[in-house]
Amino acid sequence: MKLLIIDDHPVLRDGLASLLKQAGPDTVIVEAPDARQGVSMAERLTDLDLVILDLSMPGMPGFEALSELGRRRPDLPVIVLSSSEDPKDVRKALASGALGYVPKSASQHVLLAAIRLVLNGDLYVPPLILDPVAGDVRQQVSESGHPGTLTPRQIEVLALISEGKPNKTIATELALSEKTVKAHITAIFKTLNVVNRTQAAAAARAAKII
Repeated sequence: MKLLIIDDHPVLRDGLASLLKQAGPDTVIVEAPDARQGVSMAERLTDLDLVILDLSMPGMPGFEALSELGRRRPDLPVIVLSSSEDPKDVRKALASGALGYVPKSASQHVLLAAIRLVLNGDLYVPPLILDPVAGDVRQQVSESGHPGTLTPRQIEVLALISEGKPNKTIATELALSEKTVKAHITAIFKTLNVVNRTQAAAAARAAKII
């Protein structure tokens, strides 16, 4: 597993790198001291599995970096690690393409759990601010009347998600790579305006997509 940390604080990067190496003996950590370099590294290093991004950095703003990562590497999941616990920042990060938002006040176990969850194709939102985010999602789906347009392949992936199948199984059944499945799931979440697999399945059933 190869992870990229983008943060302007060397001490935090070092501590985070030491923590993430506990995820497994084969974990490789690369670091970037600012968003601009981080985006460039993410584009160049095609074997990355995940990016951990700070929002508050000099130079390129974190939200701009998040959007740029989504444009250049739509297949690459990003977790925001931020000192902000403002629900507005959470919603903006998710809307900009993040698949996880972890406050810096969270424990190391929470961060590791969030990484595992995101790598499995799901989305992590901190429990303290999950309710307002989920409420906004439900309101968006309700107001839209229709959650959006999915491709035939995304509908196939969504149908298997609704059956509770993990990414590895979905990849095997559809003859896709796991990274491709993750990319489809990211697109599904954005299209349906949902934050996890359960909500995706519920929204799809409500819209009679599956």
